[in-house]
Amino acid sequence: MNNIILLAAPAGGKGTISKYISDKYKYEHISIGDLFRSEVNNNTDIGKKIASKMQKGLLIDDDIMFDVLRNRLINQNKDFIIDGVPRTLSQAKGYDKLLKELNINLERVIYISVDKEVALSRIKSRRICNKCGRVYNIDKDEINENKCLKCNSELSIRDDDNEVTFEKRYELFKNEADFLLEYYKDKVCEVKNNTKRRDAYKQIDDIFMKGDNIQW
Repeated sequence: MNNIILLAAPAGGKGTISKYISDKYKYEHISIGDLFRSEVNNNTDIGKKIASKMQKGLLIDDDIMFDVLRNRLINQNKDFIIDGVPRTLSQAKGYDKLLKELNINLERVIYISVDKEVALSRIKSRRICNKCGRVYNIDKDEINENKCLKCNSELSIRDDDNEVTFEKRYELFKNEADFLLEYYKDKVCEVKNNTKRRDAYKQIDDIFMKGDNIQW
């Protein structure tokens, strides 16, 4: 079983690109953010701790994160994409151990690069369906009466989708990004995602068709 890691700053496009890879190349998409939000929505003890961290734009403690992730992956039997993990070098080493423990092969790491101004603009325009979790950009997607096009439920703004939290999360990512890219340098492929989605999709297709890694 194979795994692809997606690395990107907040609002870099991990969700959009994950869905594209999942639909076209049949990898299951697993988001640590979605797993955390599930814990929060279910008001578990872990969820309460996670909620406090997320609202402040802070990283979740590694031991909590790996407990949540191990529970999700222990019965995984399909190739998958993971986004949101790792975000630090220590998490990368811990994730390597988890993959080895579960006999999962790390196939490649896709680094989605995006300018800070572009990412902030996406944060301000992002909306999420309260029921099915589908994500929209109100500046680009044709939305009627703030309703999800898939299930017709109300759209909302995530608690952590604000400029203050974004600044903290972006700086946290940038502080660790170089270390992660160096750590994974033999497996890293870069996708530039500052413009239209189809441009990013073409780069993804090139990666899968050629199987080439970009040395960092």
